Amino acid sequence: MNVLGSMTRLDATCTRLHSPTIACAAVRAHKQKRGIATRQTRFQLNTGASIPAIGFGTFQDPDAQEDAVSRALTAGLRLIDTARVYDVEKQVGKGIKSSGVPREEIFLGTKLWCNNFHPDDVERALDESLEDLDTPYVDLLMMHYPCTFARGEDRFPRDSDGKMILGKTTYVDTWKAMEKLVKTGKTKAIGVSNFSKGELETIIREGSVVPAVHQMEAHPYLQQKSFNKWLRSQGIHVVQFSPLGNMNDFYRSTGWSKEVSHMMRVIDQPLLQDLGRKYGKSAVQIVLSWGVNNGRSIIPKSTIDWQIKENVEADFELDPEDIKAIETLDIKARFNDPSLDYQWRLYSDLEGIEGAVEGKTH
Repeated sequence: MNVLGSMTRLDATCTRLHSPTIACAAVRAHKQKRGIATRQTRFQLNTGASIPAIGFGTFQDPDAQEDAVSRALTAGLRLIDTARVYDVEKQVGKGIKSSGVPREEIFLGTKLWCNNFHPDDVERALDESLEDLDTPYVDLLMMHYPCTFARGEDRFPRDSDGKMILGKTTYVDTWKAMEKLVKTGKTKAIGVSNFSKGELETIIREGSVVPAVHQMEAHPYLQQKSFNKWLRSQGIHVVQFSPLGNMNDFYRSTGWSKEVSHMMRVIDQPLLQDLGRKYGKSAVQIVLSWGVNNGRSIIPKSTIDWQIKENVEADFELDPEDIKAIETLDIKARFNDPSLDYQWRLYSDLEGIEGAVEGKTH
């Protein structure tokens, strides 16, 4: 039995209730070693729509994304995550078209970048994303970060000293502009990414729409159990980025985390290797399954066929004692923290920050 709820079998479909606001439907597929059944789990959002548990991230490798997105969809993934600042939306749109998968079967999300947070810029910015994605709507539009940069074409506006120039717009102003876009049909839902609890509380208090999704860093090294519990209580679904933690060399190149360069990779942890042998899966699949078993969607990225297939097959049930064992790996290590560069104290009330940096505190 899953620690988050019971499994009720209805022919080939089973329903697992995670909370009064979050539910998922799973389809039993083929069985592997130890009788492990692969599922196709979906979670219900507070809008009533459903979002797949396992998706495909498109950060980095822009030249490879068109083919990678097409192959990911062909392999069975139906959640595609992208962002304006990734500079891959055109490739993502072409990949969707070439896959042959009907648009209505795909949950497509993108993110608004910080230089377009002024209320007068929000709809235009979404229109540009829609044009590049070659679609009349997205299923989810998110604010990429809570910090606002100066308006203009420059995505990273800096002064003569190289410091980021912040805008005067607040994230609440941006959120209220995004709320209006839902009524236009250009986005089916709105959400946020990289917000603190306090910033989300402000959005909920001052806005009229509760975010459908919060996309955030989460993996066995940064589990944020208390924050996840609070998000669930608010009916906000979590989508994990960097679900494999410090696997990405990008974090080594940024210098954002002092810990990443000398820390063992998440998937090299002996516990995860042992669990892989128990389930007849890889350590990567154990980590991804851990996220799904905790009621969250995950968006791993890859441009390699066998890795994409491995991700598709990472939706299976973990025993409660194994989920409990993975909790012991929580060392509160955050790898994505550009606070110093962005002149904004991100994640100020959350686990996994290395101390104060210069910049705004909210």
